[in-house]
Amino acid sequence: MNATIKTNNLVKRYDDVIAVDGLSLHVGAGEIYAFLGLNGAGKTTTIRMLLGMVKPTSGEACVLGTQIRVGGKKPWASVGYLVETSSAYPELTVCENLEIMRRLRPGTEPKAVGRVIELLGLSAYADRRAGTLSLGNAQRLGLAKALLHSPRLLILDEPANGLDPAGIVEIRELLLKLVREQGVTVFMSSHILGEVARLAHRIGIIHQGRLIQELDVAELEGNRRRRLVIRTRDGEAAQAVLVEAGFSANLMPNHIIEVKDNIALERPDDIATRLVNAGHAPTLLNIEQEDLEHYFLRLVGIDEENSP
Repeated sequence: MNATIKTNNLVKRYDDVIAVDGLSLHVGAGEIYAFLGLNGAGKTTTIRMLLGMVKPTSGEACVLGTQIRVGGKKPWASVGYLVETSSAYPELTVCENLEIMRRLRPGTEPKAVGRVIELLGLSAYADRRAGTLSLGNAQRLGLAKALLHSPRLLILDEPANGLDPAGIVEIRELLLKLVREQGVTVFMSSHILGEVARLAHRIGIIHQGRLIQELDVAELEGNRRRRLVIRTRDGEAAQAVLVEAGFSANLMPNHIIEVKDNIALERPDDIATRLVNAGHAPTLLNIEQEDLEHYFLRLVGIDEENSP
C-alpha cells in the first residue's frame, strides 16, 4: 500500500521532556487512521510535526511523498488540516472567513465556499459572525476550511470536539463518504473511542511519546477480551456446578458468574444445558466483548481490573 504519511524514528524533545520518542508510522492511501493516546501522549506534537509547524529533534516525516521541512511549500496544496481548537476571525462572518481561506488557496474556485457551507450544515450560519458561533459550529467552520480545496489528505486533531451526538454522526458519515467516493486519506486523533471503532480502518496507540501498538480493525477485534456472563437464582450453587465441571467460573460482587474459558465462549449453549440439568437455569447468559475504552486503558496499564 502506498504511504500517504510515513515517519521514521521521529523524535521531539522540549528540554528534558521527550514529547515524541522514536515514532514510526505508516498511513496508507485511502484509509482512515485513528491516532489514539491519553492527554500529553504526543498526539498533537506529532500532528504539528507532520504539518511542518514544529521541527523534529531527529527523525523524518514524509507526507504525500514529500519530506516535511519547517517553512517548506510542499505538499500543502493537497492537505487539509484542523489542529486543536478551530481558529477564525471572530468579527467576520462564516462566509467571509471561508472566502479569505479560499483566496489563500490558489486555484480554489469561488463556488467552493458555498459547497463546503452546505456540506458542513452551516447554511443557516453563513452570515453570522464567527465569534458568536457555538463550539460545535465553530468546529464545523474549521472542518469547512480544511475541506475547501478538496484535499487528498485530511489531518484532523479531535475533529468531533464540541459536536453533539447528531453532529458526530454527520461528521462520521462525511469522512466515510470522502474516503469511499474521493479516495481521501484521513489521519485523525480522537478521544471518542467508541466513534473511532466505527470509523477507522487502522488504529495507532501512542503512550508517553511511543507507539505501543498499531493494528487494523480485524486485529483489534481479535485482541479484545471476551467473557461469558451468567446470572441464576442461586449464583453460588451455579458456580459450584461449573467449577466441578472444570470451568474457571468466578462469582462477581454483582452476583454475576464470569467464565473466560474458550470452550465456554465457543459453546455457551452447553453451559446453559449443564446448568438447566443441575436445576439452576440461567436468567441471563451473554457473551460480552471488551469495548475499545477498556482495551485502550488495559494496553496503557490503567483500569486493568475493570476490563472484561
